[in-house]
Amino acid sequence: MSGANSLNRPNVEASPEKDPTMALDRSPTVRLGAGAGFAGDRIDPALDLAERGQLDYLVFECLGERTIAAAHARRLSRPGSGYDPRLLARMRAVLPACRAAGTRVITNSGAAEPLEAGRAVTALARELGLTGLKVAVLTGDDVLGAVRNARPVDAESGELLDLNAAVSANAYLGAEGIADALGEGADVVITGRVSDPALYLGPLMHEHGWTSEDVELLGRGTLVGHLLECAGQLTGGYFADPGPKPVPGLDRLGFPFADVDARGEALFQKLPDTGGLLTPQTCAEQLLYEVDDPGAYLTPDVVADFSRVSFTTAGPDAVRATGATGRSRPAQLKVTLGYRGGWLGEGQISYAGPRALERARLAGEVTRSRLQRVHGLAEEAVELEYIGTGAAFRGLGDGLEALHEAPPEVRLRVSARVDEEQQAAAVPWEVESLYTNGPAGGGGARGSVTEQVSIRSCLLDRHLAPYTTTMLEA
Repeated sequence: MSGANSLNRPNVEASPEKDPTMALDRSPTVRLGAGAGFAGDRIDPALDLAERGQLDYLVFECLGERTIAAAHARRLSRPGSGYDPRLLARMRAVLPACRAAGTRVITNSGAAEPLEAGRAVTALARELGLTGLKVAVLTGDDVLGAVRNARPVDAESGELLDLNAAVSANAYLGAEGIADALGEGADVVITGRVSDPALYLGPLMHEHGWTSEDVELLGRGTLVGHLLECAGQLTGGYFADPGPKPVPGLDRLGFPFADVDARGEALFQKLPDTGGLLTPQTCAEQLLYEVDDPGAYLTPDVVADFSRVSFTTAGPDAVRATGATGRSRPAQLKVTLGYRGGWLGEGQISYAGPRALERARLAGEVTRSRLQRVHGLAEEAVELEYIGTGAAFRGLGDGLEALHEAPPEVRLRVSARVDEEQQAAAVPWEVESLYTNGPAGGGGARGSVTEQVSIRSCLLDRHLAPYTTTMLEA
């Protein structure tokens, strides 16, 4: 950015400070640890934090827009399976250490069935001998009925939504429900769809007594949540680029934690003897991640303003963040709608050596022809990609092929999105048959058939999505 927009760039100038463990007085601060940044994240860094981090809270952010739509698809096919499949593995790993240290756990892994998730965690706690563990389940984000009555428009196109085909609608709830659950004594809080920063803002509101009217403090707390929500991304994951941005020890990447005082000022660190790095530069990249306007980041709790955020070095792998503020929250909540989107059939096979690209292209055309002639797939439904020749650049692929006139190896990917599972299954079948019915030298064939979900977004008046807390006990 430059010129008039330069105010939207975070200040990343470093100013060394004393030992980061002494940079804030621990007594008036809350220590929040990032246990996961997405549904498929690692578990061992979270266990490390649970055992050594002296945390007040350990947070698992495991829910994306497509993730919750997929969870609803699972729920419809197999009731009781609509929460994060890795939830119990995470809880089994960290609950004993968290219970011993007095660390409370917050997660949105409830996905499409938070109550089922809560029951599963209480059963696990009993199995682990953690009797008396209180598990609060936050519901109210499932607003399909309210959306159908409101008949909103698509947030992107402005067109009236086809709600008859929708299988799910989840509103982004805020931090108040989490704060209330903690106030009721919950050791574990399980939610469905809440905003990612709210997972961290909720405990800050509870511990520091912030209210929905304290918009400047909520803006600062939202900055903390936004920086921590992707876990390892703050400590060098996704930042790493050999040469210009080297990151040591990615195989043992440590997840970050933050000490946050009552004014919302925060010090971010990672555990010693873990991989990765935490610098003003890694923080600056995460600050801008998935943020359209740094001066008006819309959340259910506050319109956060990150345009004057400053990051300063406070020691090795320690960064202080200041300068966030906020304005009154929006009157409406964002809602993610899920639709069943048919089936995806995919098959891949590799070709190597002389004329690898030519053989891969022949294999692709053979497969396309058979999918149309034998299996009845429409021509436009079938997509061919030649990985290794610029396929990732889509429309620029033809221009990039000139740089690879004779690539040493090419992986053919054939995919088709269709309405019927049987048609989708024809794709990996036909790719596998290339072993003995296609060009020479094919190998490593793999295939899959998966049900697809698509998503749309709309807005809903916040009073139409009240939250409810259910307390369970092991």
